[in-house]
Amino acid sequence: MGAAPRGGGGAGHFHYRRYSDLCRRGFGGCLEPLRSFDLDPATRQPRAVAGVPPDYFSADGQLWGNPLYLWKRHGDDGYSWWTARLKASLELYDVVRIDHFRGFESFWRVPYPAQTARFGTWVPGPGLELFQALQNAVPEAKIIAEDLGLITSAVAALREDSGCPGMAVLQFAFGSGAENPYLPHNLNKNGVVYPGTHDNDTALGWYAGLEEKVRDQLRRYFRVDGHDAGWDLIRCCYEAVSRLAIIPLSDILSLGSEARFNTPGKADGNWQWRCGGPQLDGLFGHTSDYLLELGGMYGRLKKPNLDETKTGPPEAS
Repeated sequence: MGAAPRGGGGAGHFHYRRYSDLCRRGFGGCLEPLRSFDLDPATRQPRAVAGVPPDYFSADGQLWGNPLYLWKRHGDDGYSWWTARLKASLELYDVVRIDHFRGFESFWRVPYPAQTARFGTWVPGPGLELFQALQNAVPEAKIIAEDLGLITSAVAALREDSGCPGMAVLQFAFGSGAENPYLPHNLNKNGVVYPGTHDNDTALGWYAGLEEKVRDQLRRYFRVDGHDAGWDLIRCCYEAVSRLAIIPLSDILSLGSEARFNTPGKADGNWQWRCGGPQLDGLFGHTSDYLLELGGMYGRLKKPNLDETKTGPPEAS
C-alpha cells in the first residue's frame, strides 16, 4: 500500500509514503497470522512465492520472493485483517494507494524454491469480494488502485467495478500512437495523474534520455519547444481531467536523474535522494505562485482563485 498523510494541503497536493504490502522471507514472522499465508506448516517456508512472468523487458520475469496469501482463508473471516489494516492506515493518512492492484484479479504463483519466475502460473485473486468487504467496513475510505503493468480487460473491469481511481503516468504516454491510454486526451476523470512515480526517473532525467523521435512527439503534442519539459508535464497534470494530480517534489525542483528515487530491478543505490530545507525554502515565491495559479485555473484548489498574477513557469535550474 501507499498513502498520503493527513492534512496534506490542497486537493491534488499530497506527499505520500510507500510501504511494503507483503512481508518477505527472513522477517522471522509475517505481519498476518501464518495460517493466512501459503507456507509449509512444518518449516514455515513458502510453498510458492510471488513475481511476474517473462515479458518484453525480462526473459526470466521478476522473482520477488515474498509469500502469497491464502485468499480463501482471508475470505472466510470476512477479510478482517485487511479491513483492520485499512482502518489503521486511515487514522494516519487521507488517501491509501494499494500497489500491484492487478494481483487482486489474478497473481503469478511461482513454486518454491525457484531461481527465476519463468515457471509460474496465473492464480485467481479475491476479486471484487475483497473491495466489497472494505467498502462495507470502511465506507469513507479513499483508495487509489495502482493499476500499472500487465493490465488485462479483467483487471480493468475489476478496477471499474471497485470504483477505485486508477493511475496514469505521463512518462508512459509517449513513444507510441494516439491510442496510448496515458496520453492526456485518453485519460479518465476517475483517475490520478502523475508526471512519473517513485519508480520512474525525474521528468527532466526521463526527457533527457529519450530518443529524439519521442522527444519530438512530446514537443508536437504539447506545442512547446522542449526547453522546459518538466514543467510541461506538471502543467499537463493540472490541466488533465483526472480528479487528482500528484507531482513529485523532485520535478517541482526541476532536478535531473540525480534525484531519482528508485530503479525497479536494481537492488542497490535506491532511495538515497534527500531534499534539504534550503531547497524547500527556494520554492516560495515564483514557483509557489505559479503552482497556485495553475491550481486556481484548473480547479485544483479548495477555493479556486483566478485573480492571481500570471507568472509563467519557473526557469529550470
